[in-house]
Amino acid sequence: MPINYNEFSKIELKIAKVLEAEKVEGSEKLLRLKVDVGDKNEAGESVNRQIISGIGKIYNSEDLIGKEVVIVANLEPRTLIGLESRGMILAAGDENNLALIVPDKEITPGFEIK
Repeated sequence: MPINYNEFSKIELKIAKVLEAEKVEGSEKLLRLKVDVGDKNEAGESVNRQIISGIGKIYNSEDLIGKEVVIVANLEPRTLIGLESRGMILAAGDENNLALIVPDKEITPGFEIK
């Protein structure tokens, strides 16, 4: 179903750098990621986000640390297995052949995809 440009422009796609990653206890596929998306608090200090992602069958948590990924940054928070997720990592494929959407060179976390 097609959407118009105004609807599409509401989606905030941003670069995020994975700072921490670990398997979620009790799940085969969920990983808990701590990411830098360039967010700041009122004092101007960096604030990291937690994203819960279902990529744990394909990706080892250790391999994700330091990787830059593309996320949907303005999704409403969602709770998965009691953990709040504040974004969605973009990937292509299916549960057997999955590829993360990543920039082709290093870029500052928080930059918007345009």
